[in-house]
Order: sequence, then structure tokens, then C-alpha cells
Amino acid sequence: MPGHISDRRPLVIAIVGSGPRGISVLERLAVRTAAEAGRSGGGPPRPVRVHLIDGTEVGAGRVWRTDQDDWFTMNTVVSQVTMYSGDPDTGPARPGAGPSLGEWIAERARQGEEPLGPDDYAPRVRYGRYLADVLATITRGLPGHVELVPVTGRVTAVRPAAGGGHLLTLDTAPHLLEADRVVLATGHPVNEPDEFERAMLDFARRTPGTRYLCGDSAADLPLDEETVPAGGAVGVRGLGLSFYDVMLSLTVGRGGMFRAGPDGALEYHPSGREPGIVAGSRSGLPIPARGRNQKEPSHSHRPLFLTRDALASARAARRAAGGSGQLDFAEDVLPLLRQEVEHVHRVTQVRVARGAREAAAFAEAHARALRTGTDRTALLARAGLAHEPPLDLDALARPFGEERFASPEDFRARLLKVMDEDLAAAGQGTVDGPLKAALDVLRDIRTMVREAVDFGGLLPESHTESFHRRFLPVNALLSAGPPMYRVEQLRALIRQGLVEVAGPGTRFGADERAGAFVVDSPRVAGSRRYVRTLIDARIPTPDLHRDTSPLIRQLRAEGIVRTFAVQGPAGRRFVTGGMEVTPAPFHVVDAEGTAQPDLYALGIPTEHTRWFTQVGSSRPGLATLFYRDADAIAADALRPLERPAGGPPPVPEPVSVPGRAAGRADVATAPGGAA
Repeated sequence: MPGHISDRRPLVIAIVGSGPRGISVLERLAVRTAAEAGRSGGGPPRPVRVHLIDGTEVGAGRVWRTDQDDWFTMNTVVSQVTMYSGDPDTGPARPGAGPSLGEWIAERARQGEEPLGPDDYAPRVRYGRYLADVLATITRGLPGHVELVPVTGRVTAVRPAAGGGHLLTLDTAPHLLEADRVVLATGHPVNEPDEFERAMLDFARRTPGTRYLCGDSAADLPLDEETVPAGGAVGVRGLGLSFYDVMLSLTVGRGGMFRAGPDGALEYHPSGREPGIVAGSRSGLPIPARGRNQKEPSHSHRPLFLTRDALASARAARRAAGGSGQLDFAEDVLPLLRQEVEHVHRVTQVRVARGAREAAAFAEAHARALRTGTDRTALLARAGLAHEPPLDLDALARPFGEERFASPEDFRARLLKVMDEDLAAAGQGTVDGPLKAALDVLRDIRTMVREAVDFGGLLPESHTESFHRRFLPVNALLSAGPPMYRVEQLRALIRQGLVEVAGPGTRFGADERAGAFVVDSPRVAGSRRYVRTLIDARIPTPDLHRDTSPLIRQLRAEGIVRTFAVQGPAGRRFVTGGMEVTPAPFHVVDAEGTAQPDLYALGIPTEHTRWFTQVGSSRPGLATLFYRDADAIAADALRPLERPAGGPPPVPEPVSVPGRAAGRADVATAPGGAA
């Protein structure tokens, strides 16, 4: 037919990166091509060839590779993690219908592997094996007209081909690949050092016996005894999820063991090969524990205040006032988010104290009072909450306020008290514990925050100050913590003197005279410590300008991609470090502002254009954004190579997924252990 490329030539799709995002696109391609074969009306469907490319391990990627140590742990319970876009049914596992991570582990436990309960946390290596099994299942389930070609190698360049599509350059055979459509799902970056990191690296280069490690996850840093000797002191910058990975590598990874002591409290039994750890961060607070899970996998908090209607009204009000419709995060979004958290906190307090019936009546009255701005003093008094303070997210994230401490021992006692209180709250659970139930809302409400923020939804100055610099650190600290037992392990190490947290506002630097790095807190007298090794345990922030990947550098240099900028009124703008893409199906935007119809980007490279892209799985029973993102790309990538002459582009048919309810919950993943 005129206007069509021959439907006998395979449509070639290249997926660059085979971690969870790449596999999710492949899974939806498999579902859609199978449906396409079923609709072919007896004729042979168009052939499709998919190249799945990864520089580390095809099917698991770098972060989830299957040769890493088993003390690196996920931070989402296994029952809430799935890579299939539909739940299992009576048939075999296949694209569109397969087991969650928890169900997969339970089945393998029946064959003799280590069991885990639905509310347990899996090592990252087991998730990597699950991903490999998902890939094997997809491969077996591909329809006959689809060919999957796994390729182990790094893509170093993607350029437009003369006859359409793209030419991919690889550092291994086959070295060159042609593809009609290319999906970039390259995951976490390794960045060039920033100014501080360059100074520390330079100090280490010219100071014998010192070492500075930065710019990658703990699983990829050289934390062996040759690099980080036993017996000395090592400084660790950052107290987030990756800190726990470093902590475990330097203790359990050195042969030590945690055991319950005579009083039931956890104790650490050292091997003698450990270094002492001196750690710190701006807050001085190790990231708190996730609450004990009490929720079903398909649970999703239904927003009452931070809703699409509320955001649309706020945008309309901004336009009516002569603005662009962009929101101010502090004025238009954060108050609604705080209402969501406060409401769940108060209702849970009433339910725990007075039962479900009184909680239901209170919830109705409390929600109405929040919506109308009515004074709640009398309502809270009748519910027995007159003397219960409201939840203060900023205070929870900065529990030491402006306190000063007379000695490291004073700060240590205060820190352990904060950690004990947090563990007690976490032990109450994510349903029956008022604090952790409320903080869990921060996870469930992410999609509505994205509605407000993504694609330049905020005013540039608000995006920079209110959202990026103020809200995100608080949100990261309170919404994505490690399992309780990790915090219990840290508490044991602090009590035994193997880990010292310097204090709030921790400073890291180098002392030329001492020939060592320095760690101290200006608010803890006597906290100054000298260390010969300094480890930066923070996960690199996506930034196209600092990304060391040859592929990203080539794409930027040749104008095939560009950095997203938040544009505001009167020419105001904020240039982010994220790759600019269109809304779904996420076509890459080039240096001239033109969307590239055959080049897509998904996940972490697009951070800042979209928020919280480090999502590494879907959730059973819910049509999450993770699944919908992958499906949008799969649908578009399978469109005919050319539209019929004179006609509009064909609209992909929807492919339903059994057992999936509409939902907003997504599951996060990061090298620091979040999943």
C-alpha cells in the first residue's frame, strides 16, 4: 500500500538498559504483540525484533545484578513488588500475568530456597534473580513473530540513520545496530565530581595514606580491606539509605555478626576486621525506619485534599490573577499535602484509642473542618486529642532543631533516644501506628505531587526553593526509610562505639597539617575527628551536564537531547539537570525543541522533568504509573513505521490487564536500597 514501509521487514526496537524500566517496556511489548497477533484476522502479523541491551547484566542491570552481596537490601516488603502488569491467574506465568516478588519467593521456598514472609524485605540480589526470571518468562511467552536479541555491551552513541530510525554504536560486538525505535532506560548515573569532591580527590592524590571514595552505590565502591583498612577510622558522608549499605559492607561484610543479647536487644559481635565509622549529615539524623507493614499489596491511600480538582482550581486561580497557571509549591501544594498527612495521623489516633466507629465519625467531621478552614479545637478536644500536638514534618526531619551539645556523649544519648522513639513508632505499624501511618501517606501521594510538579508545573523560583531545596530533603528522610532491623543494627553499633554520628550540620573537609580528612559538627563540642578514608554515601543526582556516560555525552554534544528548563513568567527560568521529554509516551526533545518521534527516555535520566523516577517495580493489584509509563512507550513504539498517505497516525488499541485496579501507588528503587 502506498505510504507504508513493507510490513514484512521487521520493526526493530532497541531498549538501552535492562533494569526494571527496560524490562517493564519489554513486558508490555510482549503483551501488545501477542494481542496484535490475535487481531491479525488470519494473516501473519508484522515481524518485530527487540534488542535488549545492557552493559552489566541483561535482565537485571547494574543496580540489581545477581553477583552482588546479599546484605544490600530492598526497602519495600516483597508482597508489594511486582514486575508483571497483571496478577497471576489459573494459567502459567506469562507477560501480563505473573507472580509478585513475594509469590515468586514463596514458590521457590517450596523447592528448598530461603523463605520470606509477605512483609519481609528481600536482598537486592534476590530481586535481581526475580528480574532474570521475569525476562526468561517474557522470552518464553513472546509470540512467534517477535524475536528477542539480548546484547551485553555499552551503547556509546545513538545517531539518526540516513534512511530513518537510529544507528547505535556499542563497545562490543556487533558494534553497530540499526533500530527503528530506541528506548533509553539507562538508570542511575555516574557523575563527574563536583567542586567539593574534586577538592577531596585532589587532597587524597597528594596525601599519602588517604583515600576518598565517591560517586557510586556502595555495591560498586571498593570497600575491601585493602582500600578501607581494618582498625582505623573511616568517615562517611550522608546518613540516608546508602549509608546503611556502607555500614553493612564494613561490618557484616567483614565477618561480623548481629545477635540478640541477654536482654533481647541486638548486639554486634565483631570479627576484628572492621574500621571505626564516623558519619554525619546536615540533619545529623540517620534516616528513620519504615513502619512495620500492615497493608495489603493493593492498598492505596485515596487523596481527600491534594486532588486533581484541587490542583486544577489552584491553576485556574493563578491564571485568573494574570499568571501562567504554574503553581507555587509552598502556597498551593504543600498545605494540601500536610492536610492529607495530618488527617490520617488524627484519624489513626482516634481509631487506636476509641475504635473504628468513633474514628469514622471523627474522620468525616475532621475532613470537613480541614476543607472549610473551621477551627478544630473543640473537635479535637471531644476526640481526646486536645493535648496531642499536630504532626510537624520539618521537626521530625530535624529533631535536634538548634540544640547544642556539650560533648559527643551528650549528643549520642539524645540521638539514641530519638532512634528508640522512632523504632517504637515503627513497631506500631503502618495502619495502627499514628506516626508511620501518616508518613506512609507521603509515599501514596507521590502521583498527585507529580501532577503538580512535572513538566514545569511550578513557578521556577518555587521549583528551586520550596520544592527542591526545602521539601525534597524532608520527604526523602521521612518517606523512604530502611527496614526496622537495619536501624536496630545501627543502634547496636552506636551503643558499642563502632559507629559515631558526629552531630547536626556535620562538616567534612581536609586538614593539610594533619594529613587527614576531618569530620565534625559545629553544634557538638569535642566532635572533631580525623580519618584517613572518607566515603561519600550519597546517591548521585541525575545531571546531564555531569554524567560520565559516553552515550549521554554524545547525545548532548550533538544536540539530540537537551536539559529541561522550567520556564516562568517574565522570562524567568530554572535549568535542571534532567533530560527533557514530552508527556507520555516520553519522546526525547532535541536541542531545537523538537520531539523525536522514534526516540524515548524513561526513568532516572528524565528526573527533574518528571519527579521521583527511581521507581523500580509496580505493585500487585494496581495499575500504577510505573506500568502505565511502560505501556505508553510500548504502544507508541509498535505503531507502523509510516502512516497511510493522507491519513492520521493510527491510534494504538488499549490492551486490558486482568486483575488491575486503577491506582496511584508506585514502588521506589535506588542503589541505596529503596525499592
